[in-house]
Amino acid sequence: MNPTPRPRMLSTHTPTARAEDLPATSGDPAPLGAEVTKQGVNFSLYSRCATSVEILFFDREDDVVPARIIPLDPASNRTYHYWHAFVSGARPGQLYGYRVDGPSDPERGLRFNPSRLLLDPYGRAVVVPKNYSRDDASLSSLANAMKSVVVDSSDYDWEGDLPLRRSAAQTIIYEMHVRGFTRHASSRLPGPLQGTYAGVIEKIPYLQRLGITAVELLPVFHFDALDCPPGKTNYWGYAPISFFAPHPAYSSDQSPLGPIAEFRDMVKALHRAGIEVILDVVFNHTAEGDERGPSLSFRGIDNPTYYILEDGGARYANYTGCGNTLNGNHPIVRRMIVDSLRYWVQEMHIDGFRFDLASILCRDSAGRPLANPPVLWDIETDPVLAGTKLLAEAWDAAGLYQVGSFVGDAWKEWNGRFRDDVRDFFRGDGGAVRRMADRMVGSPEIYGHKEREAEQSVNFVTCHDGFTLNDLVSYNQKHNDANGEDNRDGSDDNRSWNCGVEGPTDDLQVEALRNRQVKNFLVATLLSLGTPMFTMGDEVRRSQLGNNNAYCQDNELSWFDWSLLDKHADVLRLVSQLCARRSVRTTVHESKRTSVRTMLRDATKAWHGVKLNQPDWGDNSRSIALEGVFAAMSMRFYIAMNAYHESLEFELPPQPAGGWRRWIDTSLPAPQDICSWDEAVPVITSTYRLTDHSMVMLFTTDAASTANVPDGRALA
Repeated sequence: MNPTPRPRMLSTHTPTARAEDLPATSGDPAPLGAEVTKQGVNFSLYSRCATSVEILFFDREDDVVPARIIPLDPASNRTYHYWHAFVSGARPGQLYGYRVDGPSDPERGLRFNPSRLLLDPYGRAVVVPKNYSRDDASLSSLANAMKSVVVDSSDYDWEGDLPLRRSAAQTIIYEMHVRGFTRHASSRLPGPLQGTYAGVIEKIPYLQRLGITAVELLPVFHFDALDCPPGKTNYWGYAPISFFAPHPAYSSDQSPLGPIAEFRDMVKALHRAGIEVILDVVFNHTAEGDERGPSLSFRGIDNPTYYILEDGGARYANYTGCGNTLNGNHPIVRRMIVDSLRYWVQEMHIDGFRFDLASILCRDSAGRPLANPPVLWDIETDPVLAGTKLLAEAWDAAGLYQVGSFVGDAWKEWNGRFRDDVRDFFRGDGGAVRRMADRMVGSPEIYGHKEREAEQSVNFVTCHDGFTLNDLVSYNQKHNDANGEDNRDGSDDNRSWNCGVEGPTDDLQVEALRNRQVKNFLVATLLSLGTPMFTMGDEVRRSQLGNNNAYCQDNELSWFDWSLLDKHADVLRLVSQLCARRSVRTTVHESKRTSVRTMLRDATKAWHGVKLNQPDWGDNSRSIALEGVFAAMSMRFYIAMNAYHESLEFELPPQPAGGWRRWIDTSLPAPQDICSWDEAVPVITSTYRLTDHSMVMLFTTDAASTANVPDGRALA
């Protein structure tokens, strides 16, 4: 399969007519944003408290003065709270922004300032001048302000492409940073392609080799890269300022419309390779920060509408830890969020969304949690979004934790308890065995009451936020000195274990133990019931040298080092084999909406310890074994895990007629650690010795051992 798409068709020209020659009429309030027609462009902006609005046109992103200023007459260019105008002859590629005036009374939450050029909240593209600065004084200069771009969303040849709608039961998520994936020199891409959407296209063969089925991209909504401490760069992108525009710095084509086309090229190419695209979306705060922050868009347009305010409007509620909180359940903001999601599905062909700090969307305008948050039900019941993957990070920074209780029927949840409990078990903590067992079988303790399928749980051990998998087994403490905050930032609750030495080591025994632990975590994630996710570079033991909060590290500390493919080829091979086997599992239980509790009740399974049928659930236990059946594959299996510091001898279930065969043993060197399915090694003994801190999986495909198990009702 050739993932490279044919040449795109979206034009990237700038307007040919002079802006000062374009006539303007009253226009229409709908749709919001800049809507392109054959005759010109209709502009519409919501502002409830504004007294005057101007549209400014620019020829270049760093123009000192606008090419034209279009004042909007409240009598003819305003309908209710919508300010609008139609500009004949305006074309895609036109740069523009708004100046909005009104009461300046910060104590009441009114922060109008007509000297600021503001981005269109519905703008489909953004340009950033080279001398852009967040400093308010410099933003008084129009040359240094970001500007929106008129986009014709219909001007692209998708060549029949549509979102893939892959079953959750066959989904394997790879959390990935667009820039970090190919920015490292070791990617061997031409300089202009490194760190870009086009660079991702070039590396699709690697993603296919890896075997994942979906990439979950860290934020690609246009964000303010300067929203971070002085001298640093906001690398992760959790600082949005435009919910409709792709981040232009990730495009190799820096023309005003280039990022739109290149992003679509990437999506189309990934779809051709059978890979879905999930966006990490940030609808909980913006880059405008707290009351000391700059006015870039929402604050200067209608501050009390877009943000949750406190103290009569003087202060911003901060349930996000980022300075402000978006007022997600306000009708105008609700509409913007849903319109944004619809746009990315309909016009950009996105397959799903992961909602950062999703519990924020459960809060009302006073910050109180709602039993039935309108915005969440708007998203879930929207017909355009039906079938779109919805993933929630079901907590916020102010203590609202909803893992297992997030509102709605379609949402899947990042299972933070899977992360914590699996970490606890494999580092040998007491009292972790029972929790580990529950996580392996879909976390019914957490999700069973909702009568949902096992895939509601998104299982992960690491993500962008925290230690990489290599660092999880290499550091006991965070090492965030490079962030410039005296190591105060980042979580102190890492549940990590350095295996005896802090940081890199030449000790071969320590290194072998770390490698086993890395494999244990990956095997547990990819064999557990639920939707598995792992993070870019974990498959080759990418390190951040103990930094567990690398949000401001746009450098080799965060980038994917492609030389690791050779250095840790054994881990990469193990992940590829696991993904290949995972992708053929049954989807019957999902299509029938069989809940994880029903699945486990009807499944053929048994828990064991080192002795058959004698699992040890005590606080001193460090081992557990599970025997069960994958009905759709006519396969009986046995999984044993030893987190003890010594080897343990496990009694095996009676030999089936076809005999037990070993597929995985994380203690063995490659290629014995995981065999190809057809070359699995026979096990003829009645016991199996597990090395300390290791996992094993045995199986048999003997028909007599798996008979009479209803399809889809075993451990699918």
